[in-house]
Amino acid sequence: MTESRRTGLWRIAADEPDRIALVDPSGTEWTYAELAGAADRYARGFAERGLVAGDCVVVLLPNCADLVACYFATFESGLYIVAVNWHLTGPELGYIVSDSGAKVFVAGARFAEAAVTAADIAGIAAENRFAVGEIPGFRPLAELAAAGPGRPANRTTGAPMLYTSGTTGRPKGVRRPLTGADPDDVPPAAGAFFGLFELKPFDDHVHLCGSPLYHTAVLNFVTISIHLGHKVVLMDGWGPEPMLELIARHRVSHSHMVPTQFVRLLALPDAVRAGYDVSSLRCMIHGAAPCSPDVKRRMLEWWGPVVTEYYAATEGGGTVISGEEWLRKPGSVGRAWPWSIVRVLDDAGNELPPGETGQIYLQMGGSSFEYHKDKAKTEAARVGNLFTLGDVGYLDEDGYLYLCDRKSDMIISGGVNIYPAEIEGELIVHPAVDDVAVFGVPHADWGEEIKAVVQPAAGVEPGDELTADILAFAARRLAKFKLPRSIDYLPELPRDPNGKLYKRRLRDPYWADRATAI
Repeated sequence: MTESRRTGLWRIAADEPDRIALVDPSGTEWTYAELAGAADRYARGFAERGLVAGDCVVVLLPNCADLVACYFATFESGLYIVAVNWHLTGPELGYIVSDSGAKVFVAGARFAEAAVTAADIAGIAAENRFAVGEIPGFRPLAELAAAGPGRPANRTTGAPMLYTSGTTGRPKGVRRPLTGADPDDVPPAAGAFFGLFELKPFDDHVHLCGSPLYHTAVLNFVTISIHLGHKVVLMDGWGPEPMLELIARHRVSHSHMVPTQFVRLLALPDAVRAGYDVSSLRCMIHGAAPCSPDVKRRMLEWWGPVVTEYYAATEGGGTVISGEEWLRKPGSVGRAWPWSIVRVLDDAGNELPPGETGQIYLQMGGSSFEYHKDKAKTEAARVGNLFTLGDVGYLDEDGYLYLCDRKSDMIISGGVNIYPAEIEGELIVHPAVDDVAVFGVPHADWGEEIKAVVQPAAGVEPGDELTADILAFAARRLAKFKLPRSIDYLPELPRDPNGKLYKRRLRDPYWADRATAI
């Protein structure tokens, strides 16, 4: 890269208009000029409808170029964008659209029924409902761009306001103050974040996006990649072999993944995996969920030390560990980012020494956030300038963080603390297990006992024989007090496409049965 080569969507569009910015799921290529032009037209459309800096736009779209263009339109207009999880029901979506205070709602025809319900609940004006495809009562998205070409009059940097998953209650929007920066400039934090993974501007990088863009990290990786001159390839629905095919075809250098995708990739026959050239990979980044050490080790053996892990939050702050470091510190999620702080505190808010388990707190230097319309939740998650996601873990003497589990998921059986993530990490290695969740269920004497729910691998018949085999396998890898006392089976566990497990949906019925009995 030469010193004069500029970054940022609009500057690259001016300097290298024909450079490919995006390949959508159909294979259609979008140049930087085309993507910047679409963003400008949508931004002018937002302004025509009276939106000003600080207002909010909600998008309910699959992975597509229109979603990315809408993001950049809000980015240059000082608007907040909420990309919502399209697995939610109409009323659940309606709550988010309403809570966010959205002025404009953009939805895809695939989600028409839920979109109409959500827009009605939130009271979105008919003239501010836009659709990609046909949705009753929604206007074609092309009408938003009818204001014509050219940049909007008042350009200032906006931000995403993405909602937490709501696994422990109503989802909350994570909202940061707007910076007032020039949208032509790449935010310094974006370049610094990619620097953690040694991802430099241009440098022939190609980013593959296989997860939905409504997830914070996924959206960030796509938009930062474009700002830094990296071509982005979008998938609309992830599959292990299709991913390998795209890696080979586009010479993909980096992607953002979750451990469940690793498990699916490793389940492919050896001949299939060997049939695709993955030598272009430079940094395959994973987070969002715990990864079994055995799964991680197998991926490192296949792809080499390019597998990098991080632990972070929509709210900010985090850790990172390279593949080479992980082999020296197996099981760790790394050390704090240079501008972040990681602390482990006890229930009284006192810092714990290395090796002692407590609640993990993070801080991103110079940054702040609040949960939208929920001051109490914001304050409850904080100790001074630190905040917690409710995860439990410890730091070693070198400052490497190890996760145990979420505090809310911890099982207390006979007075002993048991961390389900450790058990799940062992059971997932069993060849007949495609996915697994472990949690506590009521026990009259011990308080709780360990329950496992298993999603069997394709072609595997659940039953007593499989249960006995899994438990025997576990007994060779886990202490007796960590062994599940029973195993149930489901054809599919409730995860979102980013790998997050909705464990509460599995656990709650067992406790509800107890309450009914009482």
